[in-house]
Amino acid sequence: MPKGKKHTPEQIVAILRRVEQGEAAEAVCRNVNISEATLYRWKRQYGAMELDEVKELKALREENDRLKRLVADQALNIQVLKEVNSKKW
Repeated sequence: MPKGKKHTPEQIVAILRRVEQGEAAEAVCRNVNISEATLYRWKRQYGAMELDEVKELKALREENDRLKRLVADQALNIQVLKEVNSKKW
């Protein structure tokens, strides 16, 4: 797998389930071409989640990103309006 390629949360959960079902962590890591550190980081982040919870988390993160962009745009608009209003005509 090329460097920087991301796995979907669904794929991550499937990989973690393989380890939980008894497959050796080393073998799974070799098979999906990730490091063991990545596997344990995923385990810490997604370990106790089910697939529907992961999908909900992904949706919430996307909504949060959208709202952050919206707030940034509004702050920029407010700043521009203040600059325009502060000038004396």
